[in-house]
Amino acid sequence: MTFFSRGLATLLLLATLAVGGGAVAQPAASASAAAGSTAPIDPEVTVRALREQIDKIPEKVENNADVAGWVAQTQDIIAQAQRFVTSRAGPLADLNARLGELGAAPPKGTNEDADVTRQRASLEKERNALDADIRLARLVAVDAQQRGSDLLAQRRALFEARLLERSDSPLAGAFWRDIATAWPTDRARLQTLVSEIRTGLSTALRGSGRGGLIASLVGALLLALLGSWAAEHALTRLASRVFPHGRLRRSLLAVCMVISTTLLVSLAAQWGWQALESAGTWAPTAQQLGQILANFAVFIGCVIGLGRALLANRRSSWRLPPIADAMAARMAPVPWLIAAVTALIWLTTQVNTLVNASLAATVATHAATALALTALSAILLMRLRLPEADPRSPSATEAVAEATKPAEAAEAAAQAGRPLWVGFVAGAIAVVLIAICVLVAVGYVSLASFVASQLVWTGVVGAMAYLLFKFADDLFMALLSSRSNAGQRLQKSLDLAPQTLDQAAVVLSAISRVALFFYLVIALLAPLGTTPGEVFQRSGKIGSSLKVGQFELVPGAVLGALSVLVVGFLLLRLFKHWLDHSYLPSTTLEPGMRSSLTTLLGYVGGVVVVASALSALGIGIERIAWVASALSVGIGFGLQAIVQNFISGLILLAERPVKVGDWVVLGTAEGDVRRINVRATEIQLGDRSTLIVPNSEFITKTVRNMTLANAEGRVLIRLPMPLTTDANRARDVMMAACNAHGSVLRSPEPSVMLDGIESGFLIFQVIAYVQSPRLAGGVRSDLLFTMLDELRVANLPLAAYAAAPAPSPVPLPPSANEPPVGPVAPPG
Repeated sequence: MTFFSRGLATLLLLATLAVGGGAVAQPAASASAAAGSTAPIDPEVTVRALREQIDKIPEKVENNADVAGWVAQTQDIIAQAQRFVTSRAGPLADLNARLGELGAAPPKGTNEDADVTRQRASLEKERNALDADIRLARLVAVDAQQRGSDLLAQRRALFEARLLERSDSPLAGAFWRDIATAWPTDRARLQTLVSEIRTGLSTALRGSGRGGLIASLVGALLLALLGSWAAEHALTRLASRVFPHGRLRRSLLAVCMVISTTLLVSLAAQWGWQALESAGTWAPTAQQLGQILANFAVFIGCVIGLGRALLANRRSSWRLPPIADAMAARMAPVPWLIAAVTALIWLTTQVNTLVNASLAATVATHAATALALTALSAILLMRLRLPEADPRSPSATEAVAEATKPAEAAEAAAQAGRPLWVGFVAGAIAVVLIAICVLVAVGYVSLASFVASQLVWTGVVGAMAYLLFKFADDLFMALLSSRSNAGQRLQKSLDLAPQTLDQAAVVLSAISRVALFFYLVIALLAPLGTTPGEVFQRSGKIGSSLKVGQFELVPGAVLGALSVLVVGFLLLRLFKHWLDHSYLPSTTLEPGMRSSLTTLLGYVGGVVVVASALSALGIGIERIAWVASALSVGIGFGLQAIVQNFISGLILLAERPVKVGDWVVLGTAEGDVRRINVRATEIQLGDRSTLIVPNSEFITKTVRNMTLANAEGRVLIRLPMPLTTDANRARDVMMAACNAHGSVLRSPEPSVMLDGIESGFLIFQVIAYVQSPRLAGGVRSDLLFTMLDELRVANLPLAAYAAAPAPSPVPLPPSANEPPVGPVAPPG
């Protein structure tokens, strides 16, 4: 978007000549004389010569007309000083390299070859002199820049003072008497200019190249009219076939139309003027007027192209703003009207400047400018008014409901009403127009001309801003949105989530809009008395440095930092994807270790990317010290728990007492570790729910890790049996059940032990091992089912709950044999 913002800034600056009227006009002849008074400097310029030129520039000016020449001279001095520094940089580097080859001077008392010492001294003397010249040249450039800024500030002050001056009202007779008194002198000056123009045209048409001149003029006219028409049709066909589908197709076509129309009209104007200039003999004043007219064609082409692109009368389905066809048809002549009126006003202002017209003529030009632009704005407001509804036609709501085609629905919705803010803007413009008429009536014609010019200029800037904002939003949505083809390809290639792409599209669209708004505001809210060149110069300065309080903000550095963040996190994501899917699977690391390593490297990479972005922004580590000291107070109070959990998470990832995939028991919670984040750890419980535990709980409390040192699970079964039970036979049955189960490990082998006698019962303890603790519950259940069946078949009953002091030795029937599992409470 930098290309479009720079191009827009250039168009805006050139167009300010038209809408500034007489308020910002500078006598070009005086400026040229002042600029031309400086003799060309010899290529071998010296610092003393540059300093002498600065001393010739006055520190204070009383005439607003001479400032432009002096400012141009300061810019020339700055350019020469920069060339001086550039030309000396190479020799200085060579001298430093030669001194480096000779080495440092030996300490005192050490002998050295006399030739080497003499050569080192000569080189050092030459190096110091050259370095001093470079430093002085840079100081001269700084002084020249400061002198130019002071002159511009004085010119704005003079302009503001003159802007608020009150002259005779056009309603009073004195106004017209001054014009009548000054008219003979102004007419003589105008006749001189007209005579120069006639002479130039007659010499051009009577020369030997008359046929070529006429052909060039006809070709330039065809290029401006037919060329623009042909370019519009060609771009429309190209858009329908080549441009990407979606909203970007419409906004891209509109931008291309504005650019093509502006280029074709400006090229046609330059072609025609170059043909006239080369064929005839032109006086300096007439030649300067012709060149100014050729340059002003840029604004005319921009306004006409912008109007045709936004209104789109011949292709309503491509129209960007929600305007009905009827209103667009009524607005079709407005761009041409704006171009014609502003061209006429601007031409009058330039003629007054070139012929050095009287003060009465200048005041009359101000009044005519204010009234003409006010009439133009009033016509625009009248054409923007909605037509009154026909009482015989259906209501607006019914029209919208009955519309079947999208175009008909849009037109019906537009006729149904307009937003409330549009009414407020129209009312504010009407109030401004009334105020302009009042200012002209009371005699403040300069102020009225300036306000009217700014009003029209604001409209042009607003239309351009609407087009560029739409284009920026559509461009990033088409490139990064998850619903676009390009976004889907990015999603597949980079393994990005759709929400991430949508967020990136919205953020980049907002950043581009802010950048465009930045340059639009510079052109729109330029200080009073600012010329187009100064606006562009100020935009470049603000674009390189903007100081807010004690912090110096550089927009270029901000964009660089954002680029570092985007590219850095993108590369970090690709690196983590490579680790997860390519490198780590080829190692012998277990899955939990892989996940911990990837997460830890992701944190480290994120810190590196953020630090790089801060460095690109111009904020070093030493500048963050005061931020850290301020945050320490907040950390001590409100952020203590967050920092504690963060540090605990780093400890978990580094020491790995708990890793992803472990089965842990924390208090009453038991489950698998699924993810270790910066602040908390996610544990999946047996009911498939997720328990989020702060990381500090794993560091400060007792945690049972079932799979930390040994991943095997143990199955423990305790069975009570009567004292009369055949213990060896019961052990064989239980051991056979363990050996028959496929999930029971053979090493370590299962075991059956007689744990003791409790409350008159034999307590048998069965221990078996499985591959994972997660399998222990299921295997234990299977073994219990098998053991109960085998013991019943072997007529080995288990002890039953009874109220008697001692269990009955008589075997119970199978239906009543429900043995307890685990320790049995003593009877009674």
